[in-house]
Amino acid sequence: MLSLALLTYALLFSSVVRGQTTPPTNGEIDSTCKQIAATVSNASEVFFPPSPEYTADNAHALASSSAASTCSVEPGSAQDIGAILRIINSTRTPFAVKSGGHATNPGFSSTRGVQISMARFRNITVNSTTNTVEVGPGLTWDEVYTTLESAGVIVIGGRIPGVGVAGLLLGAVRSRIDNIVGIEVVLPNGTFTTVTSEDEDLWFALRGIVTKFTLKSHPQGQVWGGTLLYSPDQLDAFNQAFSKFTQNNDTKAAAVGELTYASQAVSPGVVVFYDAPTPPAGLFDDLLAIPTVSSDVSTRSFADFVLSTNSTNPPPSLRGFTSGVPLTQYTAAILNVIANETLFWGNKLTPLGANVSIVTALEPFDSGVFSHGSDSAFPPDRSHALFPGVTNYVWSNASLDDTMAQSLRESSDTVHAAALAEGQNVSDAAPYINYALFDTPVGLLYGENLPRLRAIKKEVDPEGVMGLAGGFKV
Repeated sequence: MLSLALLTYALLFSSVVRGQTTPPTNGEIDSTCKQIAATVSNASEVFFPPSPEYTADNAHALASSSAASTCSVEPGSAQDIGAILRIINSTRTPFAVKSGGHATNPGFSSTRGVQISMARFRNITVNSTTNTVEVGPGLTWDEVYTTLESAGVIVIGGRIPGVGVAGLLLGAVRSRIDNIVGIEVVLPNGTFTTVTSEDEDLWFALRGIVTKFTLKSHPQGQVWGGTLLYSPDQLDAFNQAFSKFTQNNDTKAAAVGELTYASQAVSPGVVVFYDAPTPPAGLFDDLLAIPTVSSDVSTRSFADFVLSTNSTNPPPSLRGFTSGVPLTQYTAAILNVIANETLFWGNKLTPLGANVSIVTALEPFDSGVFSHGSDSAFPPDRSHALFPGVTNYVWSNASLDDTMAQSLRESSDTVHAAALAEGQNVSDAAPYINYALFDTPVGLLYGENLPRLRAIKKEVDPEGVMGLAGGFKV
C-alpha cells in the first residue's frame, strides 16, 4: 500500500509558528469555523459533526490517519481557499488539507482544527492540441485513468486505486520531475498563481494549497499485466526470478513484488505490467514459470489493470504505519533478508492483537529515474537511482501504535544494514517521503537541500501559515 495521500500540499513544511505559545481552544477553533462559513462564497461549504459530509471529509484510508476535526470545509474556488488561509493565519488555527486521504502518518493530512477537503476540485480537461490534461486534486488516480480511457491518453500517476492525485504528485518526485507542466496553487498569503519550472524556488519547494495540475499526456492503448500470487514454498524461486527481472532495461516493463506474512509464513506475489498488449518473449518468463495460487494476468485497459490491484488496500477501520528503506538493487540475498524480517516480526507481533498484517512492497525503477526534469527538494542526491520499497504494518488496537512504530524502525535498520554490508550505496540515502515514518529526520529526507528549503520558507511563508498544518517540518 502506498502512502500516497496529501502531505499538506507541500514538499516542504514550516516549523515556526508566529507568536503562538498555546494552541487554540475548541471554542476558538469553532469560532474560526463559523468565521470561514460566513466569509466563503456559495461555491464552498463548512460542515460540522455528525453530517455525512464532515465524516467523509475527515475519513482516511486508515483509522490511525484520521482525526476528529472541529469542522471541515470543502472549498470550491481558489479565491475561497485564499480567504480560508487568511482567516486561519489571523486566528492561528491548526488545519490540514486532504486529497485522497492515503497518508499513513498521523496528523499529516488530518487535524483537530479545520479539515480542508479538496473534494470539489474534480475537473479533468483533455487538451489534444497541447497534449496536456488538467486534473483537480480532489480526484483519485483510478478516477483519472477511467475518465481518460475514452480519450485514448494517459498521464503518469499512482499504481493502486484510492490514492489521491495531489499527495502522490507532490510527494512522489518520480511523477513530478518530468510530468507536470504547471501547478495552480494558492500561496500561504492567500493569493494564487500558476507555478512552472520557470519559477525556480516554488518549483523546487512548493508551498500552499494546489487547486489544479497540468500534466503531460501520452497516447495509451491496451496493456498487459495483472497479479501473480505464490505459495510460501515458492519464496526462494520468487526471490531469484524477481532479482533477475530487476536487471532488465526495458522501460515499458514493470513489476512490483510483495512479501506478505500470514499463518507463520511469508507468501510472495508480484504485479507485472507491460505497456503494450503483449510483452516481449522471455522478459517475464521466470516469474510466470513459478506455480501460482492465483493469476489474473491478461491484456486489458490501463484503468482495468489499476482497478484489479484493489485487494492491496486494507479496510479503513484498521490502523497502520509505513517505513521505506531505499535500495540500489534487489539482490536475491537482500530479498531473503526482507523476507526473514517479515517472518520474524510477523511471528512476534501477530499474537499481540487482532488484524495484524505485514506486507513489504518491492519497487524497482529504471536506472535513469532521477535524470529527467529540473531539480526539486527531494531527492537530495540524483546521482543514482534508488528503489523506494515500503513495509506496511496494519493492526486494529490503538494501544499497539508505539510497538508497531518501534518494530518498523528496527526492521528497517536491519534491512539498511544488510544493504550496506552488501556494498549498496545507501549510507545517506533518503527514504521516499510518502513512505517515511513520521519521525524520520528532515536532514535525511532533504540532505544538502535543507538550507535552501528554509530560505524559501522564510521568503514565501514568513508568517508560518503552512506550519499550522502537519507534515515534516524544516
